[in-house]
This record gives sequence, structure tokens and C-alpha cells, in this order.
Amino acid sequence: MFLSLIVFVKPIKFALLFTFGNIFAVGSTAFLIGTGQQLTMMFDSTRVYATSIYLGCVVISLICALLIHNKILTLIAIVCEICALIWYSLSYIPFARTMLSNLMVRVFDTEL
Repeated sequence: MFLSLIVFVKPIKFALLFTFGNIFAVGSTAFLIGTGQQLTMMFDSTRVYATSIYLGCVVISLICALLIHNKILTLIAIVCEICALIWYSLSYIPFARTMLSNLMVRVFDTEL
């Protein structure tokens, strides 16, 4: 994932390297704890939506980069993938998603 920053000015190459880096990162944890345990943890009832959205964003970013070849759509897909990755990662920390949700409400609340 960090090597993708070398080609940051070329969004399609960046998207490919970043997305494959994410896939390899998830695969490395599957290697450490086992594929069955990884899939059980990923599709647990508390994080099934986060996993589905994350995997969907990975697929969408690959489609935008490989098939559509549109730089703007690829960048939007990568931003969505990063947000989904953060939300997915926070699902493994107790109360982290609740804390982030409350923080976002307090920061972006427009009521006085």
C-alpha cells in the first residue's frame, strides 16, 4: 500500500497498487490466523456490513481502474475504499465505531 504513493500522480496505477495492497494486507492476516477464522471474523454479525461495503469498494475501484479507465471515478472509488477500510478496521476495536460516529456528529453538527 505504501509503495502506491510513488505513483500517486497517476490515479489508475495508484488505484491498482493501493487496492492490491489492501487485498494482500487482508490476505496476510488470513495467513496468520487461518482462512476459516479470517472469514468467520470478517462475516461476523457485528462487521458483516462493514466487510461487504469494503469488499464492494475494492471491486468498484478495480472496475474503475481496469475497465472504465476514468481518473475521476477511480479517485472517488479510492476515497470510498479508504473510508470503508477505516470503518472496517474500526470494527475490530471495541466501541471505536461508536466513538467515531459521535465525534463526527459533534464536529459536523450545525445546530447551535
